[in-house]
Amino acid sequence: MIQTVQNPSAMPYRIIPSFAALMLLFVLFFSGLFHSHAQVSPFEKGFSEAGEKGFSGVILIAENGKIVFEKAVGYRSFETNTPLLSTDIFELASVSKQFTAMMVMMCAEKGLLGYDDLAEKYLDIPYKGISIRQLLSHTNGLPDYQAVMDQHWDKTKVASNADILEYLRRYQPPMLAKPGEKYEYSNTGYVFLASIVEKVTGKDFIELSRAWIFHPLGMKNTDIRTLSEKAAVPNFAAGHLKDDSGRYVNANRFHASDYTVWLGNRKGPGRISSTAQDLLKWDQALYNEKLVSKATLEAAFSPTRLNDGSFSNYGFGWEIQQDPKLGKIVLHTGDNPGYKTIIVRLIEQNKTLILLNNNAHEHMQDLVNLQLGILAKN
Repeated sequence: MIQTVQNPSAMPYRIIPSFAALMLLFVLFFSGLFHSHAQVSPFEKGFSEAGEKGFSGVILIAENGKIVFEKAVGYRSFETNTPLLSTDIFELASVSKQFTAMMVMMCAEKGLLGYDDLAEKYLDIPYKGISIRQLLSHTNGLPDYQAVMDQHWDKTKVASNADILEYLRRYQPPMLAKPGEKYEYSNTGYVFLASIVEKVTGKDFIELSRAWIFHPLGMKNTDIRTLSEKAAVPNFAAGHLKDDSGRYVNANRFHASDYTVWLGNRKGPGRISSTAQDLLKWDQALYNEKLVSKATLEAAFSPTRLNDGSFSNYGFGWEIQQDPKLGKIVLHTGDNPGYKTIIVRLIEQNKTLILLNNNAHEHMQDLVNLQLGILAKN
């Protein structure tokens, strides 16, 4: 189970009561319930009913790279009543971490770094003895950078990775654990990873992400965008939260969302925005060797050994699950103000679930349970 830490808005989340419930969804779906139009109808009905209850988002389900169900409900903008389309662009939040991990893996295959290299080899940081592998797997024990920035940073300015590293050096908050001691979700670790990529390549992380991943895979709607760049995208689905009167308004109006502005130049732990269809292109690229070798991908999808010999079920940018019937499953969630996202991959069966939500719906779990109930009756 992925843990939460001080800043839940930047952490993975659970939209389901248990992983068993998610498995039930996949068992029912991928046992063949949706191989005809008549069989699709109950799931479509359930998703439409979710929209009637206020859920806003896009769902995409694919088998062998082919979309078997895709639908949008809700609004791109609640304030203008602009309907949401399945091709709209969403903030991915922590789903972005799998792309940062891929950049590191590509650097490793190019011989620019090694997983067991220490971060201090590449970065001027006060934290010693932390390997790149431990950064990738959230077993590094690092403190939360956002807490330090929240306390000390001048929020009239926009912080970058260099600023974050400077403030960690200046204030040196203590480690939360020894490197390799335990799994503890770390946005700080992924700031370090993006900074290491820039150090070993001599190039900007955003430009390199475009050149190495987004453009080669044809992910035309995917990028790491600034707030102004997002505002210039006509089909960008805004994140929404409820105001005091219960209306959904743009999440940027809330003080709790301010960090997306004053930390707006950070790279690594988040900030990628994309569409469901672009994520399917990414998903399918992970079945071939277009980006990295199969051996490297297998390492990314493998549990991490801790100091005491036990294992953490998080690899390189992916949570890992093993099911007796469905085989290996890798997934990741994201949570930003107004957004909740998830990608689930049944990698031994080439089946994929992508769900992007832009109103942090308070009945998300109920909506998923409704879908499970409909599936159970068919």
